[in-house]
Amino acid sequence: MDIILNGACGRMGSAVRELIESGARQGVRLAAGIDPSADAGDTKLFGALDEYTGKADVIVDFSHHTCTAALTEYAVARSLPLVIATTGQTEEEMSQIRAASEKIPVFLSANFSLGIAVLARFARAAAAIMPDAEVEIVETHHDRKLDAPSGTALTLARAVRDSIPDAELVFGRSGHKKRAKNEIGIHSLRIGGVVGEHEVIISSGNEIITLKHRAESRTLFAEGALTAAAFLVGKPAGMYSMDDVAAE
Repeated sequence: MDIILNGACGRMGSAVRELIESGARQGVRLAAGIDPSADAGDTKLFGALDEYTGKADVIVDFSHHTCTAALTEYAVARSLPLVIATTGQTEEEMSQIRAASEKIPVFLSANFSLGIAVLARFARAAAAIMPDAEVEIVETHHDRKLDAPSGTALTLARAVRDSIPDAELVFGRSGHKKRAKNEIGIHSLRIGGVVGEHEVIISSGNEIITLKHRAESRTLFAEGALTAAAFLVGKPAGMYSMDDVAAE
């Protein structure tokens, strides 16, 4: 499997490159790394997507959501499956992704951990069993993370809302106002070098269920992205996520 890695010089892109170059994933090769800060002396690194026209089986994107238009246009033009591992897309950018998925397979996930996919399933099931419960989500990341709340926290909130459709998302709290019964509170902490922690707290009033996931290393997400890429190759056009991988 030959991969075009967009955002190859960022923290996550570098982690994916290291994993590929380690040989831990047999049969996986880096066809090209794309990054504006690419070293011109590296024959596998290019400054922009359209600079690479060679062989590839799939694109893995760890760049930035503002690259969505160029990314989807390139993937569709080359009929290449696309794994999008960025978050923070605007509604216009999401429309571009949905349009691309009508022509090519697109894998979109806020988190490439199978453990998070399991956590979302547990949270959805618990909320279904306890529909009158109060739910709070707390996420913690390193102090350099740009978006808050995290895309993963939003994914978990949507999983809960699958079981409590009228729930309202509330981002942090301040002032003097009683908590509404149908709220799902989402709270973001940014500190130190935390890779990622997500906790879903569900209270019936008489008992509390706490579901928690902690990422120990960025290698976890690199491995997940390569798993997603392998899953996507050969699939028909459409939208896919970690739920689809977990279901296989």
